[in-house]
Amino acid sequence: MTTGQTDFTRAILDPDLAVPPGLIDPQGRPAGKRFAVYRNNVAVSLTEALETAFPVVRKLVGDEFFKAMAGVFLRQHPPVSALMMHYGAEFPDFLETFPPTQSIGYLPDVARLEQALRRSYHAADASPIAPEALQDLPPDRLMAARIELAPAVFVIRSPWPVHALWLANTVDGAPKPQMRPEDVLVTRPRFDPSPALLGPGAADFLAAIEKRGTLSEALDAAGDGFDLGALLGQLLAGGAITGISEGT
Repeated sequence: MTTGQTDFTRAILDPDLAVPPGLIDPQGRPAGKRFAVYRNNVAVSLTEALETAFPVVRKLVGDEFFKAMAGVFLRQHPPVSALMMHYGAEFPDFLETFPPTQSIGYLPDVARLEQALRRSYHAADASPIAPEALQDLPPDRLMAARIELAPAVFVIRSPWPVHALWLANTVDGAPKPQMRPEDVLVTRPRFDPSPALLGPGAADFLAAIEKRGTLSEALDAAGDGFDLGALLGQLLAGGAITGISEGT
C-alpha cells in the first residue's frame, strides 16, 4: 500500500483527520463534501457489520456504547478483506484491552463465542459419519482409533458463564446465569451453528482429539468425571464427527 493509499484509508476511518489533498469531483472541484459522505457510509457499513457479528455484546453494553466502541475499533482495525462476513476477527482481543470495558470481564469471551458461531456458519461443509460407524467398532479398536471433527466445530473455554450469558440474551425465559466457568461446544448440525454446554473434562478430551490423539489418549486427558457417551452423543447430534481412522 502506498503512502497516498495509507493516508486515504486513515482519513476514511477517522473523521478527525483532514480530507486528503488532491481529491476532486468530476467537475474538477474539491471533493470534501463527497468524501465526507463516503467516509460516513464506510463507518456505518463497518459498524453494522460488527453489530451483525456481535449482537449479544451489543445487547450487553447498549446500542449507544456499542456504536462509540465500534468507532474506536474500526480506526484501529481497518478491513483486510472485501468480505464483510470476516470483519471483526480482532474484536474479542480488542475488548480485552479497551479501557471502558475492563470492568466487564466476561465480554471478550462472549465475543469469542459469537465469533465462533460466525466462523462455524461460514466453515466448509463436511459430511458426518453415521452413528453405526462408532457403534460397530469393538471397544479395543474404538479406543485405539482417531476421530475427525468437522471444520464447523469450535470449542470456547472460559472462566465465565459464556453459554448462560448467550442464552439469557438470545432465548426468552432462559435461566439467569450463575457466575461459574463454562466450556462451550459449537457445531453446525444443518445450516445454523448451535452452542452447547460441555460437561467436565470434555474440552480437554476435544483438545486431545484436535492434536490427533486416539480416543484412549483423549480419555486420559479428560480425567475423572468425564462422560464419554454424553460427549459422543453431542458430537453425533451436531454432525461434528466426519471420519474415524484406525492405526497411525
